[in-house]
Amino acid sequence: MAERTFSIVKPDAVRKGFTGAILAEIERAGFQIVAIKRQTISKAQAKGFYAVHAGKPFFDGLCDFISSGPLVLMVLEKENAIADLRKLMGATNPANAEDGTIRKKFAGSMSENAIHGSDAPETAAFEIGYWFAGYELI
Repeated sequence: MAERTFSIVKPDAVRKGFTGAILAEIERAGFQIVAIKRQTISKAQAKGFYAVHAGKPFFDGLCDFISSGPLVLMVLEKENAIADLRKLMGATNPANAEDGTIRKKFAGSMSENAIHGSDAPETAAFEIGYWFAGYELI
């Protein structure tokens, strides 16, 4: 059965012109793009999205970064979507990512690592609902 996950092409990758290449990698891996939009978010929206990390030392920097420029928000679907996207993204630190992964190809650092993907079904449900209204999901 198909599963849905949520992903963001982060501001660093959008700024560097990697959006199209990252989307191509995602589609080549068999994902269907259910919904997609490009937008800039406010710091308040970022704080709500990353609320699970509130109080951690990296929280403010993370919110500043993710709200620093346009990003691409997506809902993706395929069997094992969550695990498969995490594998396709590669390790959070691109220096540790496997060859061929999105982060190995397009990320510059651990903090500017090109892409986000949900880590569990509950996280995916929250993240999809945070950014997309039901009518936006095909």
